[in-house]
Amino acid sequence: MTKSLLIVESPAKAKTINKYLGRDFIVEASVGHIRNLPKSKLGVDVENGYAPTYEIIKGKKDVLKKIREHAKDAKDVYIATDPDREGEAIARDIAEELKLPANKIKRVLFHEITESGIAEAMKHPSTIDENLVLAQQARRVMDRLVGYKVSPFVWKTVYYGLSAGRVQSVALRLICEREEEIERFVQEEYWTIHGEFRLDNGESLYAKLVRIAGEEPVIKDETTANGYAADIAKHLYRITDVQKKQVKRNPLPPFITSTLQQEAAARLRFSTKKTMMVAQKLYEGVELGGEGSAGLITYMRTDSTRLSSEAVAAARTYIYENYGGEYLPREPRSFRKGKSSQDAHEAIRPTSLKHTPKSVRKFLDKDLFALYGLIWNRFIACQMAPAVFEQVSVEIAGGDYTFRATGSTPIFYGFLQVYAETREPENGEPESPIPSGISPLQAVQLVNVIPEQHFTKPPARYSESTLVKELEALGIGRPSTYALIVSTIQERRYVEQKDRKLYATQLGRDVTRILVQNFPGLFSVKFTAKMEAELDTVASGKRDYVKVLDDFYIPFSKVLERVNKNTETIKKSLQEVTEEACHLCGSPLVVKWGRNGKFIACTAYPECRFTKPLDENEHKEFAGVKCDLCGGDMVVKHGKFGAFLGCSNYPSCKNTKPLTMDMKCPKCGEGNVVVKRTKRGKTFYGCSRYPDCDFASWYKPVVQTCPACGSGYLVQKSSKKKGEYLFCPECREEVLKEEVPV
Repeated sequence: MTKSLLIVESPAKAKTINKYLGRDFIVEASVGHIRNLPKSKLGVDVENGYAPTYEIIKGKKDVLKKIREHAKDAKDVYIATDPDREGEAIARDIAEELKLPANKIKRVLFHEITESGIAEAMKHPSTIDENLVLAQQARRVMDRLVGYKVSPFVWKTVYYGLSAGRVQSVALRLICEREEEIERFVQEEYWTIHGEFRLDNGESLYAKLVRIAGEEPVIKDETTANGYAADIAKHLYRITDVQKKQVKRNPLPPFITSTLQQEAAARLRFSTKKTMMVAQKLYEGVELGGEGSAGLITYMRTDSTRLSSEAVAAARTYIYENYGGEYLPREPRSFRKGKSSQDAHEAIRPTSLKHTPKSVRKFLDKDLFALYGLIWNRFIACQMAPAVFEQVSVEIAGGDYTFRATGSTPIFYGFLQVYAETREPENGEPESPIPSGISPLQAVQLVNVIPEQHFTKPPARYSESTLVKELEALGIGRPSTYALIVSTIQERRYVEQKDRKLYATQLGRDVTRILVQNFPGLFSVKFTAKMEAELDTVASGKRDYVKVLDDFYIPFSKVLERVNKNTETIKKSLQEVTEEACHLCGSPLVVKWGRNGKFIACTAYPECRFTKPLDENEHKEFAGVKCDLCGGDMVVKHGKFGAFLGCSNYPSCKNTKPLTMDMKCPKCGEGNVVVKRTKRGKTFYGCSRYPDCDFASWYKPVVQTCPACGSGYLVQKSSKKKGEYLFCPECREEVLKEEVPV
């Protein structure tokens, strides 16, 4: 009997689906895209309606040949690439390369890789959505025009091999502008005053000074704080107001792509790229012993919080059976659609509630289990009853001074039984335990006045997850692009990650500066968000493909023509003039950019080709280490993979070493802790004796004994809530900032 052919993108997905479709189907994988725009040329005919020229990707000819052979004899051909714009474009590429009659090719969309999900999708085959194909093509063409037209400009002004991307460059701009905000920030001192009050029953209550003579206190220095503290101690105090109310806290919506990336970063310390890789495996299928392979979650590239009625009904049944009726709200919950949401897919959720995290744990590795548990818990919690708290606010007054203490007590945990949230305290003030039995007019005894010094803090640097959150809020990028944006700017060495924060490198800042100065419209946040919206109108069929690209390209080409005439002037503006003269020809020396960072070169180039490393300038950063080959001083140098130690007698001595910390390895005690970098430029710390010793840490270790378990070292961490603190990797004890050695 003639079989039908079904084509998917992933071999793992093909294996899972083949089990469900049975003997009547052959399932093959395209392994992603089969064709792309050429690397060696623009590949876009601007004069002919922005028609792209595609070519088969190297290595995919055998894959395509195999698919063609099966398609030739197949009863029907079903293309089931991913259910998004990129998947639609891949489907169109496959269909065109197969060269079969249109009525023989059918498009199916699998939103979940389960037996029921696949069966339902196969009942409703459709045709390839040409509007989605054109929207994806418009994105590829737009990105190609920017990349292949602007990148050469960056080569001429900075150095060859750099690149500029339409969306990535805007993400980089956000990071650079945040860096500038931090540098401009002027720290200001301020003080707060807390009082410790004792009740008649001996219990203590801590409260913050909130009013002085009816006005909000402004305390800028220690002298003022101590003056108030002394006066506060002179007065008698009593409780003047007690406010109690019940507060409900509703659960958060189920995950979409961006919120999954944010929570996985916060709770699991996953990068955006890792989150999507793990989620892809959960979606495509996991071997579950005798049950075979099954997809555990729905499609993970989505911006919609919508849930199917069947999924909601299953969740409500699960909640009732496992937690009881009091945990079930009267009506199912629905969540508001985001303003830029395409609403093409459901939210990310488990495909079947029979696959509890506990039941599948033995089949999943650590990362798969952690992410699946996060998705499961968020989905169940979103359909549960709200948590209820009793919130208490107490005011204490004496003389001109009013203190306030707030606290809350859980009455009913509701959804928090499943998904505990971490929320910042209101106004940045932590809650205090409020003793029971407090009533107005009750006298209290002031036993301690506590002035506390603070300093205003600069804006926080972006992490991968907060950058994604910002991009989503600004309407830049889409669920399928967030992880790529974040990884690309790091791989290009425009951004480096330290302690999970994104720092703009000097290269990234210089590239951003020339792009923003010369293409202010193209690399603006508003313009990029507008173009994302324009691509959405192509996808919905509301706007014409050529018209949208005309609106983009015609103004862009005029700016590009003007800018290209000024490349020499722009390049010179990046050079730093030194006070040195070339010892070969006497011309001034300048600092230029090169592939391995900045270096010193002669202004008479190309007639004089004298160059030398920047480290040979008078501003050497000596490391206090002698070269073990020639005895010269080792200095800190900067290369392609970050800082390292090099001999000051270079080039006669080319000895190099990793940048070493003044600390013995805490694992072997023989090697030293050295600063290393991954291939993607991420800093970490390891033992100089590797591979004999495999000690490694993402966080900077410090020589300090843990007060809890006695471990010989701690690591430096920081968070928005806690600031800088030390953390013990052995017992997880935290040591606050005031205990961190300077």
